[in-house]
Amino acid sequence: MERLETDLLFRWFVGLGIDEPVWDHSTFSKNRDRLLERDIAAKFLSAVLAQPRVKRLLSTEHVSVDGTLIEAWASMKSFRPKDGSDEPPSDGGRNAQVNFRGEVRSNATHASATDPDARLYRKGAGKEAKLCFMGHALMENRSGLLVGACLTRADGHAERVAALAMIEPHADRPRPITLGPDKGYDAEDFVNELRSMRVTPHVAQNTSGRRSAIDGRTTRHAGYRVSQQIRKHIEEAFGWIKTVAGQEKTRFRGVERVGLAFAAAAYNLVCLPRLLEATR
Repeated sequence: MERLETDLLFRWFVGLGIDEPVWDHSTFSKNRDRLLERDIAAKFLSAVLAQPRVKRLLSTEHVSVDGTLIEAWASMKSFRPKDGSDEPPSDGGRNAQVNFRGEVRSNATHASATDPDARLYRKGAGKEAKLCFMGHALMENRSGLLVGACLTRADGHAERVAALAMIEPHADRPRPITLGPDKGYDAEDFVNELRSMRVTPHVAQNTSGRRSAIDGRTTRHAGYRVSQQIRKHIEEAFGWIKTVAGQEKTRFRGVERVGLAFAAAAYNLVCLPRLLEATR
């Protein structure tokens, strides 16, 4: 709002004249609530992909999926027992020191007082546990554009559940499609569910001390190897969303508001000028 008072470019972008009064800051809060109620982010993404020139860029048979952690706008000090007992010891003051050593904390017994939707989660063994959300994206393999996105609370099953929900509208077609996830999706129930939806699971094999749900019937095909190479391009989208769009550590609270800021459509808009120019 301060930039609108002084920056002519900002005024031009939102359609305000030089002498026109700037809106009250509460306008943004009210509009954000309207966007949330009508699921505008998903509708905008669909509208972009439905453009005739864009549809020609999309693969309808080969897609990839992955998830990434979005750090919550909440500190670890806010992660307190749900019953209000056993407050962490402190030395007083506005930002008191807290010693969590020896204290067992989990999402079952604790919650963040700042953002109750945030969950304590670690990406892998040896990684630091953080209060975070999990963003999910579905990418078509021809041009690397995102054709689906959502944001959920972080837990060990969120990636697979979100992947099934995003692939369902694209499944059950006359010609089966392929889905390429990383080895975190290598679970028998997930693979069987994909096959029941007529989706070929090009899942990376996880053979660390166990048997993979993917065997030679899938891995022997050249298309499987291609899927494994292309699926990694989805990290480019996550990198842009986290750095350029500023969502490595979100400044919003709650699943709905953080999900609205998970800028899948914006990433596509950045990529499209280059892609469209190459097809002329």
